[in-house]
Amino acid sequence: MRTCRAAAAGKLTVVLATLVLVLAGCGGGPSPRAWAASVCSALTPWRAEISKLTSSTDQQMTAQTTPAQAKENLVRLFGGAEQASETARRKVEEAGIPDAEQGEEVSAGFRASLAKVRDAYGRARDTIDGLGTGQPTAFYDGVRAAVDTLNKEYDASALDTSRLNSEELKRAFDEVPECR
Repeated sequence: MRTCRAAAAGKLTVVLATLVLVLAGCGGGPSPRAWAASVCSALTPWRAEISKLTSSTDQQMTAQTTPAQAKENLVRLFGGAEQASETARRKVEEAGIPDAEQGEEVSAGFRASLAKVRDAYGRARDTIDGLGTGQPTAFYDGVRAAVDTLNKEYDASALDTSRLNSEELKRAFDEVPECR
């Protein structure tokens, strides 16, 4: 009987110790300033990459290349934008949930917006990858349509901040050097 109680007590101790560790990990995420710094550190290289890819896409649209070359380049460019967006989304996710009013909603909004951008680039890549290159006019019309759709989806992915009024986070984004 004593052995069963000792074993049960040992198991209970392990369960309680695990529970304490789990609960300690759940409480209080990063401070608003630390979270804002992490988010801006994730978004700065993403913005630079998207800007570079956008410029390259514009050049590709006006370059004198064959449809096959344009297709290859555009698929690669949009794939790069998709990957850059996923990397930024993952880094925002890794930043955690800020310990601030509406922290969960703000973090979820950033992640959702980046996921929508990622998906928009992925759809553009897939659309262009599916275009035939045998008829240049049809190919470039398809590219224009894919880019128009991408632009609309990109605009629609913008984070709606009208309902997110965390003064702590607004102040943090204004103050941390990573966000300037």
